Amino acid sequence: MALALSLCGLILIAAYLLGSIPTGYTAGRLLKGIDIREQGSGSTGATNVLRTLGKGPALLVLLVDMLKGVGAIALVYAFYSFTPTPLLPLTWQPWLVAAAGLAVIFGHSCSIFLNFTGGKSVATSVGVLLAMCLSVGLGTMGVFGVFLALSRIVSLSSIAGAIAVNILMILLDQPLPYELFAAAGGLYVIWRHRSNIQRLLAGTEPQLGQQVPTQEAISN
Repeated sequence: MALALSLCGLILIAAYLLGSIPTGYTAGRLLKGIDIREQGSGSTGATNVLRTLGKGPALLVLLVDMLKGVGAIALVYAFYSFTPTPLLPLTWQPWLVAAAGLAVIFGHSCSIFLNFTGGKSVATSVGVLLAMCLSVGLGTMGVFGVFLALSRIVSLSSIAGAIAVNILMILLDQPLPYELFAAAGGLYVIWRHRSNIQRLLAGTEPQLGQQVPTQEAISN
C-alpha cells in the first residue's frame, strides 16, 4: 500500500509539472522575444496570446494547453492499465482522476517554471473534462461556444462554462469525484477571472480580439 500511495503521489506531481509547462510564455519568447506576462492581461493563456501574438500561435497554445489536461488524466488510466494486478482498488480510480485534474489545472495557473504565475486554466480544464467524460467536455465547450458567439467576450464564456460543467456532471450522472472536481475546478476558474468579473460589471471587459487597457492589465 505504501508503494501504491507513493506512485499516486508521483502521478499527481507529474500532472502538476505537466500543467506547469509554460506554453504561452514560451511562444512569446520564441516568436517575439517578449514576456507575455507583461503584455495585455498578463495571462499566459491562449486569449492573451491571441491579442499579443496572433491567431496561429493562439491556436497552437490552446491545443497544447488542452492536451496537458488530457495527458494528466491519461497518466491515471495508464497507471491502472499497465499494472497486471492493480496496486489500488478500481474504486479509487475516479478519485485519482479528479485529483490529477486539479493538479494539472493548478500547475497551468501557478507554474513552478514561472514563479507560480500562469494562465486561467480554462483550456487545460476542458482537456481534463474531455478525457474524464467526453460528453461533459463537449457540452461545456458547447456552452462556451454559444456564449462566445453571443457576447464575443471570452471571460464571460469561460465563466458560463465553469458553471455549466457542474450542471452537466449532475445531469449525466457522473461519479461523485467528478462532480467534486467540477465544483472545485469551476470555482477555481471563476476565481482566476476575478479581475475580468470586475471589468464585466463595469462594462469595460474587451471583446474577442480587443486589447485590455494598459491600466487594467493584471498579473496572473
